[in-house]
This record gives sequence, C-alpha cells and structure tokens, in this order.
Amino acid sequence: MEDATHGEVGYIYVPSTGIDGQNDLIRQFNAQWDKKGLVIDERFNDGGQIPDRFIEMLNRTPLAFWAIRDGLTWPWPPFAHFGPKVMLINGWSGSGGDAFPDYFRKKGLGPLIGARTWGGLIGISGAPDLIDGGGITVPTFRMMNPDGTWFKEGHGVDPDIEVREDLGSMAKGIDPQLERAILEIKDEVQKKGFTAPNPPAYEKR
Repeated sequence: MEDATHGEVGYIYVPSTGIDGQNDLIRQFNAQWDKKGLVIDERFNDGGQIPDRFIEMLNRTPLAFWAIRDGLTWPWPPFAHFGPKVMLINGWSGSGGDAFPDYFRKKGLGPLIGARTWGGLIGISGAPDLIDGGGITVPTFRMMNPDGTWFKEGHGVDPDIEVREDLGSMAKGIDPQLERAILEIKDEVQKKGFTAPNPPAYEKR
C-alpha cells in the first residue's frame, strides 16, 4: 500500500467486530488518520459485536480547526479522517462482519469492493447453559433496516464493485480485490480528497 500510493493511503485490517477487532481498528486508525485516503479491509471478519462504534470512528466530520503559532493547523476532532475511504468485503465476512459494510454503506463512507458477505446476522444470545456444561444456540433477534425491511439474512451485503475472490492468485501473493481497491482509492483521493482550510487573515483587535 505504501509503495502503490506513494504513502498517501492507509490500510486498516479489521479481523472481527469483537474486542480484538476494536483494538486493531483503533491501533491502526490512530497511526494512519492523517493519510489522504483509507482502505478498510474487513474480509474474513468473523463478527463479534455490532460495529456502530467502528462506524462512528470512521465517520467523524470536521467541527473546527486550531490555527497555532508554532506548527501546523490542528483538526478537531483530533484523530479523525476526513478523506475518502473504500472497504473490502468477501464471502467469509459475517454477523458483525455483515453489519460493518452495511453501516459503512448507509453512512455513505465509500464504495464496497469485493464479493458479497455471507449473510448471517441473527443473534443467538440468551440461551441458558445445560446441566452437563454443554450449550445450545437459539435465534433470539434479527436486524431490520430503518425503513422497516429486513436485513437480507442468508444473502448478505452486495459489493458496489464486484471483484471475485481468486485464491490461486492470492496464494501467489497477488490480491485482485486489494489491487482494485488501490485503484479506486487513488481515484477518490484525486477527485474527493480533503484539504484543510488555510487560516484567515489575522484580525486587528
């Protein structure tokens, strides 16, 4: 990513929407928030929790800028990325890994690239343990959209730009989905890149 974009685009891999995925997102985001664009890779995301906080972090918008005497202007909120983003998805992403790209699309954060997610977003919480220490899973809740329609359980989230998985190429170190994401984000940076405002003239007070 560094070489392919001349250091202008960051790459964040989110393996789950559980604690490990939250830690990875925050750690990688805080190290790359000042890049011109971001590729969020949530392929093989095995879920965990519902990723509304993930989206809140990626969807921060500028509220102010601080012009200081001894350095560059500070953005506010700090540790926020205001530039374009794309997300990579595939058929191994499910549960919270379905919700993450669904919310990414609903907030208009950028195109989804890759293959349709697997569509498993019915919750199984609340079933009691069995006497012998075993357990069972019982479907107890299902996600519906704000317009009153059901999330496409068993179908998942379709990409905006379909790039089928090519495991043979990936075994050789070639990732067609990532290569397409790089092309898209470079184009997005050129067309929709964010530029912080210059400080206005100092007031005579």
